[in-house]
Order: sequence, then C-alpha cells, then structure tokens
Amino acid sequence: MRAVEDPALVAHLAATQMPLTVCPLSNIRLRVFPSMAEHSFAALYRAGVKVTINSDDPAYFGGYLVDNYRACAAAFGLTEPDLLRIAGNSFEASFLPPERKRAFLDRLDRFGRDAAGTTG
Repeated sequence: MRAVEDPALVAHLAATQMPLTVCPLSNIRLRVFPSMAEHSFAALYRAGVKVTINSDDPAYFGGYLVDNYRACAAAFGLTEPDLLRIAGNSFEASFLPPERKRAFLDRLDRFGRDAAGTTG
C-alpha cells in the first residue's frame, strides 16, 4: 500500500490495470496506517488503480469482507457505483475462467441497474 508514495508506480499500476488486493481493516490492525482516514486506498482508487477490497484472517483482524467494504465506504465517501466497480475489480482480477468472470460481472451489472431502478 506504500505504492502511493511513488507517482510513477501509481501511473504504471493504473495504466496496466494490475490489481491490488487491499485488506484495509487488517492494515489498520497491523499499524500499516494509523487510521482509515490515513489509508492509501482512496488515493489509489481515485488514481485509477484496480484495487479490490478483501479481508485477511477476519476472525483475528476483526473484519469480514462486508466490514471492510463498510469501513471503506464510510472513510472514503465511496458511492454505490464506486463499490460496484470495486467489486467488479475483484471478479476481473480473479483466476476464474473468462466465461465465469463474465457471468459474475453481468450479474453484478444487473444488480447495480436494479438497485438504481434502471433497466437495460
């Protein structure tokens, strides 16, 4: 998560869409960052880096996946479209076969449209 300190690296990560798996609550627990407000997730996301939200040993670090999403949404003012994009990043970055990725991404897209009350 220290990548944000190197603008050239951030630009490279954004340009290549290399995914970064981020476990925000464990980063706080491990004192990588003193607080969510100081976490680099938002800066990387807003720079166009393909970040994902994950949990790391949730029973120990106190944050299951939904807890990490909620903490990021609250700390960084992430909107529903932001959260859907980040969830999509997770599927895109996965090792699933392409047809399974597409199926999950289509399902996520339908969920987003339904939540927004739109069709198409």
